[in-house]
Amino acid sequence: MSVNLIPTVLYSAMVGVVLSALLRIFTITKPKQTMYLSGLLVLLFIHIMGELYIFTGVFQYAPAIAGFQLPVRMLMGPALYFYAYKAMFPNSKISLKAHLLALFGPAVVFLSMIPFIFSITPEQKLALANPSTRDPALWKIAIFVCLFTAVTFIVVTFAYLIAALRLHSQHRKQLMDKYSAIEQRAMDWLKIILLLWGLVWLFYAANYAASFFGFNWFAMRSLLPVFEFTVLVSFLNLALKQLELSEPEETKRPEPQPREAVISHDKMQLIADKLTTAMSEKALFKDEDLSLNGLSTAISVSENHISETLSQFMNTNFFQFVNGYRIEEAKNLLTNSDMLVSSIAFEVGFKSKSTFNSAFKKRVGATPTDYKKNN
Repeated sequence: MSVNLIPTVLYSAMVGVVLSALLRIFTITKPKQTMYLSGLLVLLFIHIMGELYIFTGVFQYAPAIAGFQLPVRMLMGPALYFYAYKAMFPNSKISLKAHLLALFGPAVVFLSMIPFIFSITPEQKLALANPSTRDPALWKIAIFVCLFTAVTFIVVTFAYLIAALRLHSQHRKQLMDKYSAIEQRAMDWLKIILLLWGLVWLFYAANYAASFFGFNWFAMRSLLPVFEFTVLVSFLNLALKQLELSEPEETKRPEPQPREAVISHDKMQLIADKLTTAMSEKALFKDEDLSLNGLSTAISVSENHISETLSQFMNTNFFQFVNGYRIEEAKNLLTNSDMLVSSIAFEVGFKSKSTFNSAFKKRVGATPTDYKKNN
């Protein structure tokens, strides 16, 4: 029996990583996204076992179950989307229709596999693995199933990845309407992970399809598992840390609707004056945990009216409004004091120097250090 050592070792390690993550999930407090993360891990486990089925040569002893993992893989994209949905919008319900739609990919793939499942015996399936013993007619069926499942996998998976990226954009915007510090809430790591999973699955599908035409590149066979292992470990590390956040966000996915002013222009002017006073005279922006709720309490104006004034009257959002004052104060301190840049970042209300540097450069066009040197 021929064993591909490098992929076997790496996918075996992935089995351990996934099982360890599942065990950890079952021993910690279970927020709403845990069920979907657990489901995604089970699907990844089946996918990994499918790879081990091939690379260890076990298929030679159990050819009857060849292709068992193909319909299941179609659920990985939807599962990642559902996890992202619940992690970012824990109070929004995922509809039954959305769950049923997720079954479309597996159903289509299963239907395409019917000839392969019922028209080919285990012995004939095993014979297909060797060019000298394969039946040309049956090989055509196998190639059709392979290409069809690979294309379907990419189409379905990327549709859900794009939908998840849009969710992240909506979530980030919603947070910027409520908080002045969003780095611990925005799950920006998820955007990067989604893109990396997309690359992993694109390369996987391409390599899977190419192997049926005799293109078995050693680099792809060895480097792809390394890449997949790295993304898997990174994702689980970040996802499990996200589960431990002590401050769950009471967010719901916003419903699309036209924005219309519900308060008068004069009232928005009065609220804008209060907001300006709270920032310029009371320096509320120095509170690193300042939120829309906190500002609402401080100036005795409802959150909805503040949000309306910021968006409709001042053409900004809460995050940009507060951090604008922080950066202006930072510019003053950089010019007129000997304080260290790191000290200034915390003095004006930022939670970290990196967040301060990024926000400052985006607004001013230069880093705080360069601004200090030139002024």
